Amino acid sequence: MQIELAPSVASSVKGHFARRIIQRDETDILALGSPPPDSDPRILGLYAYWRYIAPAPGVLPGRQHFDPIDTPKLLRWIWLADVERDPLAFRYRLTGSEFVIAMGAEFRGRCIGEADPDFLQTPRGQHYIAVAEGQTGYLRGCPVVYPDRNHSYLERLALPLARDGKNVDMLLGLTVYDPINRPLW
Repeated sequence: MQIELAPSVASSVKGHFARRIIQRDETDILALGSPPPDSDPRILGLYAYWRYIAPAPGVLPGRQHFDPIDTPKLLRWIWLADVERDPLAFRYRLTGSEFVIAMGAEFRGRCIGEADPDFLQTPRGQHYIAVAEGQTGYLRGCPVVYPDRNHSYLERLALPLARDGKNVDMLLGLTVYDPINRPLW
């Protein structure tokens, strides 16, 4: 499985796979920074595109820079979440069809972690907070929120979007679920 990137996109991200692992055990990696080079090609494709649409070095892209037409093969796994402040919450604005199938429900309009009032205090909640502060977040591991689903593991990339280039107001994400006995493409 391979995502082809335009040469200009591919060259703009070459060598930018640095990350800081904040939690790791035998099955999980929860990291801040770019995804590792052995990530799912869809994760790497979205990361490359996000770097490509940044309006300038050190400036975050905003929703106005993200054009779904540029990522048609990724749309099924992509999700967008608004960052609400005071109190902090992350509300799904868009969820791709594979995300809906994997979760068993449509989450558009619902808050991430709404079933767990302590979500923001968990390592995964802190991960979303770090992305809302402008970092990129990567997760690889066993699904913990929905262990009854038929998945062996997942990979998730969460990226900050900022209309003004610095104050994050939305998360752009892609979650790949590795379903048992079901093709990924």
